[in-house]
Amino acid sequence: MPNMDPKKCPMPVQDPEVRNKNFNEVALGYTYDMAVNEAKRCLHCKNKPCVSGCPVGIDIPGFIAKVAEEDMEGAYQILSASSALPAVCGRVCPQENQCEGKCVRGIKTESVGIGRLERFVADWHREHCTEKPQMPVSNGHKVAVIGSGPSGLTAAGDLAKMGYKVTVYEALHTPGGVLVYGIPEFRLPKEIVRKEIEGLKEIGVDVETDVVIGRTLTIDELFDMGNEAVFIGSGAGLPRFMGIPGESLNGVYSANEFLTRINLMKAYKENAKTPIQHAKNVAIVGGGNVAMDAARCAKRLGAENVYIVYRRGMEELPARKEEVEHAEEEGIIFKTLSNPIEVLGDEKGYVKGMVCQEMELGEPDASGRRRPVAKEGCTFTLDVDCMVMSIGTSPNPLIRSTTPGLETNKHGCIITNGEDGLTTRNAVYAGGDAVTGAATVILAMGAGKSAAKAIDEYIRNKT
Repeated sequence: MPNMDPKKCPMPVQDPEVRNKNFNEVALGYTYDMAVNEAKRCLHCKNKPCVSGCPVGIDIPGFIAKVAEEDMEGAYQILSASSALPAVCGRVCPQENQCEGKCVRGIKTESVGIGRLERFVADWHREHCTEKPQMPVSNGHKVAVIGSGPSGLTAAGDLAKMGYKVTVYEALHTPGGVLVYGIPEFRLPKEIVRKEIEGLKEIGVDVETDVVIGRTLTIDELFDMGNEAVFIGSGAGLPRFMGIPGESLNGVYSANEFLTRINLMKAYKENAKTPIQHAKNVAIVGGGNVAMDAARCAKRLGAENVYIVYRRGMEELPARKEEVEHAEEEGIIFKTLSNPIEVLGDEKGYVKGMVCQEMELGEPDASGRRRPVAKEGCTFTLDVDCMVMSIGTSPNPLIRSTTPGLETNKHGCIITNGEDGLTTRNAVYAGGDAVTGAATVILAMGAGKSAAKAIDEYIRNKT
């Protein structure tokens, strides 16, 4: 019998006053019975609108039907046919704007908990399945992938399944890209990422760490090594700053540095070798998911007051609704309609405060959101001893500057000819944040998937 409950099954979570003092995963996951019951809410619509909302084209009604039938391994096989990282996507994808946003149940009631079911199925497979995946038959061709984030791992996984010998080159000492350096443990445990990457290695993907393309090797050298195509999925790791007075003071971090020290280097642990400031009052500038991550990390490091300073209102926050709610529950203070104009320092060069301009909302701008306008003569000072800038990132220029013929736009993003990801260099493809600037994990995965298909067509047609 279908489950006609108007609301999706709630996700069990840690208590806010407990979780804001630890780095354990906040969401605890569905139980077996919860998952089966939620799966029965799916109406199995004839035209499958949820699938059109998924950038990697998962057969969503198909895998959900298997969950309802209690065939969890069958559900996983459907998921993994389209997604290289289902346990990751089930945790961090903005389903409310994609698959769940198109769910028919969501028109009058709440959509089916597609992301929660995806997470459950991936976790169930990891905990219960011991059988190794079958190694694909080699087609004799080699492809190099730059970057082991979501776009690179997706491209690598899809190409490996087609029989290509794929080597992924990662600049850091641990593979995973933004999944390991950018997203906190309490949202995405690093063991989950490690297991997903192990799964790719089991189908023949090689991963080489500590290789900086543009320094250790160039793209031209990758071709000299016998690779017939190269995919660039190097992300957008270059932080942006506002250019206001005081940004060079001690205690001012980019969100990239702040989160990398915490997530990748485990600076929150007592025996960590990587230092990080344990500040009393912290201001996070920005309103996206990265800002929420930084704020919630600062709280867990022991800060008494953590402020989100954002120049628009609460309705315009670009962060996921769930992340904003979790931040509010954990005691994060939102200072909206506020824009920093100066960072104040003490006599030793450390942050002691931040001057903010009060803002009001005017007419919509190019983004469709109402434009923030300064309220003349209205400023205030926030007493903080740490400031984290989370206003966006752009691609590192190293690959562009060492690859003749590879063109980028004014923002440093690699120019491609569209969905297939072909750049201005023959046989060089790109996708994810290196092309779009900072975006979502699932959009990066979709780009990697499209590029893998295009690379396969290119190599097959030239041989």
